[in-house]
Amino acid sequence: MTDAPPRTAIVTGGARGIGAAIAARLAADGMAVGVLDLDEAGANNTAALIADRGGRALGVRADVADEDSVVSAVETVASDLGLPVVVVNNAGVTRDNLLFKMTASDWDTVMNVHLRGAFLVSRAAQKYMVDARFGRIVNISSTSALGNRGQANYSAAKAGLQGFTKTLAVELGKFGITANSVAPGFVETEMTRITAERMGISFEEYATRYLEKIPVGRVGQPEDIAHVVSFLVSEGAGYVSGQVIYAAGGPRSLPSRRRSPRSDLVPERSHGFQEVRLVYGPLLRPEFYRGGGRGRVGVSRRRPQGLLGAPDQLGGARRGPAGQLHRGGEHFVVRYAAPSQATERCFRAGQRVPA
Repeated sequence: MTDAPPRTAIVTGGARGIGAAIAARLAADGMAVGVLDLDEAGANNTAALIADRGGRALGVRADVADEDSVVSAVETVASDLGLPVVVVNNAGVTRDNLLFKMTASDWDTVMNVHLRGAFLVSRAAQKYMVDARFGRIVNISSTSALGNRGQANYSAAKAGLQGFTKTLAVELGKFGITANSVAPGFVETEMTRITAERMGISFEEYATRYLEKIPVGRVGQPEDIAHVVSFLVSEGAGYVSGQVIYAAGGPRSLPSRRRSPRSDLVPERSHGFQEVRLVYGPLLRPEFYRGGGRGRVGVSRRRPQGLLGAPDQLGGARRGPAGQLHRGGEHFVVRYAAPSQATERCFRAGQRVPA
């Protein structure tokens, strides 16, 4: 424990991952911690782990996107642990998809949890900070705020949190309240493991794609982010406000968009494509259909070794008896593999694929 005066903190999304690590670190710094999460059992588990280490914590079920739920949760923390003057807005979800596949519900869910949630929790707690003439708000953003394929909703929300942070710093500074943002890069959490599973690859393979772009040569851990937050909410950080700190092992550690080194990929600029290019993307799972002919023919949704036309509409396809690709309005990569060579070509749905 430190010699800092006793204060109360609220950490949203504290049931696991980065949120749980932040809650544990703030408790080790001497704060009482209200652990807010939609997963009440997970929040209680984090609080119990803190208590086992000699700290004070309270798990509270809260839907950060619901105003009444937030007000009730903040009041519960205030009455049971003390007036909250530190807030870490960490709660988040992902609903990744390419823009043309993203539903309005996917967009709204991500915006509501990240942006609306941070707004509601900060607004509910700021009155205690103003009265105390001391406050610390930290919003957990992401390197995805700089743009990331398949995350239009998540990237927009995380970028929005950075603007929200800077505005809070301007409005609340005169009351002794600072507001800062931490933007993690690739961090090993349950969320990143679920993403790898959704892609149909191991977490190790998924992490390797990031490691190539991380100068420090390792994947981040939740505790790395907790250390940064610990500083930003400390007494000594009173002159740091309105800042975005990228905790990513380097300036910008998003996955590489390298072109494939394979020389046998054959881009086709026919069939009315405006653009055909080699890309890397994390969203589609490997899926193969094999047919006859001289060698094996596979129709693949696998990337990064893909050829995409504009618009980007790779999807699953079936090879019919007449050698047709069936799924209207989409483009596909067909791989011809023989014992001595392999080549890939891009076709439109319904176009005859020669054997």
